[in-house]
Amino acid sequence: MAATHTDRTYEQELKDLRDKLLAMGGKVEAAIAASVRAITERDGELALRVKASDAEVNRLEVEIDGACRRLLALRQPAASDLRFITTALKIVTDLERMGDLAVNISDRAIDLAQAPPLRPLHDLSSLADLVEVQLKKALDAFVERDPAKAEEVMKGDDLVDALYLKLFNELLQLMMEDSRAIRRATAIMFSAKHLERFGDHAINLAEMVVYMVRGTDVRHPRSRVIAK
Repeated sequence: MAATHTDRTYEQELKDLRDKLLAMGGKVEAAIAASVRAITERDGELALRVKASDAEVNRLEVEIDGACRRLLALRQPAASDLRFITTALKIVTDLERMGDLAVNISDRAIDLAQAPPLRPLHDLSSLADLVEVQLKKALDAFVERDPAKAEEVMKGDDLVDALYLKLFNELLQLMMEDSRAIRRATAIMFSAKHLERFGDHAINLAEMVVYMVRGTDVRHPRSRVIAK
């Protein structure tokens, strides 16, 4: 009976860890959406709320990190559980950095809200929508232990990069046409770059899911080819 009780407690601890990761991912997803909305709607108050919400993301990072370390020290997991916990340790770092990117975009939003508006740039919202989908797919792949879904995320990075480049060129053209727009266009350009980096972190999550399920490290394939 004691062993069964211990097993049930251990399974609950793993479930709690998974739930906290999903909660953190949800908060990060909401933060990136709100930060871009703060830019497009020129809403400085919303940007301030995003900045304030980062404290909760940071709190969850500390909690998840502590839970992982306790499981490693006290449960001494093996095989797939070990890969799950070590993957969670890495995922939480990427999620925290994604939260920081939302804060950076919010800082730009506060600045832009106090300046005259630029012409609508719908591609910024489209880029935000795309990276949010990438994050959601990566988290779903993690929960479902689905490497095929993770690979879909990895393939989607080309679209993120293409949309970022299109927006970058639009902003560059805008600055060439009107020097008065340079400061504002640069702020949006930085925001777009933050979104592109957000997409890169989603790729990191997807790669870690593949490792967790298959035990195969798919990071930096070009480096491995060179090493051979």
